[in-house]
Amino acid sequence: MKNYRILILTLLLTPGLLSLGCGNIAGAPSATDKDTTQQPVAMQDHSNNPYWSTTDTTKLNVSKEEWKKILSPALYHIAFEDGTDAPFTYEYTDYKGNGIFYCAVCGNPLYDAATEFHSGTGWPSFYQPLTSTSVDHVSDGSLGMALTAISCSRCGAHLGHVFDDGPKPTGLRYCMDGTALVLEK
Repeated sequence: MKNYRILILTLLLTPGLLSLGCGNIAGAPSATDKDTTQQPVAMQDHSNNPYWSTTDTTKLNVSKEEWKKILSPALYHIAFEDGTDAPFTYEYTDYKGNGIFYCAVCGNPLYDAATEFHSGTGWPSFYQPLTSTSVDHVSDGSLGMALTAISCSRCGAHLGHVFDDGPKPTGLRYCMDGTALVLEK
């Protein structure tokens, strides 16, 4: 009887746990939302963001209230409410070209497109950051397990998580939210 209860609990909980993927998608705008005013992050105009720069890597000290005024609701949710994109919704997941991925919040250079690989998870995955100072590693126990969250070293925006199941040469998988990235080809 005890084994039967464990089996039932496992069957009920497994789909929910699998849907977490790289993080918490609760409350995140979905890919089917009908907000036609939302442009893909790569196409958004950054002229209203006084902190946007793809060359200045000076650490920023901007309040969440200020970011909320500047960023789209979807980007703010990912970056400062630790949201997560739904899998397979980012245009450049498994991108096979040249370019640099920048932080969609502040423009900080994060990843070389040459380090992106097909992880099968539905999120852009990289085996290493552009430089050792591009991202910060932060302990994250929010999902009831020991994880390492990745944030932009310039603005502090949440980008995703890193796992130790990636390919050579690092063995790491930086599983990023596409909304938090801008690709410059």
